Amino acid sequence: MVKAAIMGHGTVGSGVYEVFEMNAEKIARVLGEPVEVKYVLDLRDFSALPYGNKFVTDFSVIENDPEISVVAEVMGGVGAAYEFTKRCLQAGKSVCTSNKELVATRGEELLQIAQAHGVNYMFEASVGGGIPIIRPMLQCLAANEFDEICGILNGTTNYILTQMIHNGVTFEDALKQAQLNGYAEKDPTADIEGHDACRKICILSDLAFGDKFDPDAVSCEGITKITLEDVANADKLGCVIKLLGRSVRCEDGTAYAYVAPHLIHKESPLAAVEDVFNAIMINGNATGEVMFYGKGAGKLATASAVVADMMDCVEHRDHRRRIMWGDGSRCLLRPLDTLQSAWYVRFKGSQKDLEAVLPVESVTEPVDGVVVVKTSKLATADMQKKIQQLNACGKVCAAMRML
Repeated sequence: MVKAAIMGHGTVGSGVYEVFEMNAEKIARVLGEPVEVKYVLDLRDFSALPYGNKFVTDFSVIENDPEISVVAEVMGGVGAAYEFTKRCLQAGKSVCTSNKELVATRGEELLQIAQAHGVNYMFEASVGGGIPIIRPMLQCLAANEFDEICGILNGTTNYILTQMIHNGVTFEDALKQAQLNGYAEKDPTADIEGHDACRKICILSDLAFGDKFDPDAVSCEGITKITLEDVANADKLGCVIKLLGRSVRCEDGTAYAYVAPHLIHKESPLAAVEDVFNAIMINGNATGEVMFYGKGAGKLATASAVVADMMDCVEHRDHRRRIMWGDGSRCLLRPLDTLQSAWYVRFKGSQKDLEAVLPVESVTEPVDGVVVVKTSKLATADMQKKIQQLNACGKVCAAMRML
């Protein structure tokens, strides 16, 4: 019998225990032996639960128990979660996690420790919740060079934008709805400012290109500046607005990586991804584009990915998974200055001034002194200079990339 532990008993942690209980027979059949969750680590009192006797508050109980071979880390953050994960790996226990912040910031170190001690550090649930994406990249798509990764990586922001697009709800009211429905935290900063999506695109870039993409170095813009006026203008252009995490490989092996709202054409498969659903498109040089779609979060969806990783660790006790990336010393992150994009611009001022500065492809009739244009492709640095020029003779109310 395999003995396991769970660190953290929040939404995902309780879901991990539930999946083990709910699907115990299936898990035992697949592995050829049953799995017992021996400990659940949490500081809170859960003694009233049917499995209340399994709870411990002292991490060293898990660390020092030789029976424990695999651990789920679902605590979140990079404090205790990092320390406990490191110590579990050093004690010869595989660790599986949904903690995107820890994987994005310390993943290369933890993978090295896992390798040194002959165990696994796995993190399928850290990107896309229950959507399989890490394992397909490592196995099904392993024969490909990855040219581009582009996705809707955050369900909260996608829900907010869906409300704005279909129901005419303002950003502020859509955020309140998301919080009432449990999609957004009381402090929604990580979601609406794009930090959550940034960590995920960094993990995918790490895997795709083999070196660390530091979230602190990756350009990150959220959705807080998007207005219903922008949503209406996008519709007139045959587009919808989505927050995308994107990574694009260049010929020299470097890659652009960033998070920003984009106008995408309604014909794009990503345009139809609504509410809390996520979708990730990967372009391989052999496969072309493939898309992974589903709920990017949720108790059981995320827990199922954690449990699947734990099962994988059990099956690969004697032959660990080869997952590694560098420490960032190859400096693969390319500055966005030279990234070429078409742009949507909403400008309050003279149409003549606007057309004199920007390479305009299409322009709307001015309404209350506001003009909307779509540009031909411009490098990011050139666009920033042109925004400064335009602000000297009017006001750029919005500027977003078009995909």
